[in-house]
Amino acid sequence: MPKGIKKQDLPQKICATCGRPFTWRKAWAKVWDEVRYCSDRCRADRRKPSKPA
Repeated sequence: MPKGIKKQDLPQKICATCGRPFTWRKAWAKVWDEVRYCSDRCRADRRKPSKPA
């Protein structure tokens, strides 16, 4: 039996800046409840008004 969890079974969230879904990463294991942005770029752009889609 394979070890670990399949990628499709990992928890997901929606990025507060770009609105795209992103999945759990091992680096976020201890702070997953506090993660709001999918990347450093989105975190840096959080104060800028978002562009209309």
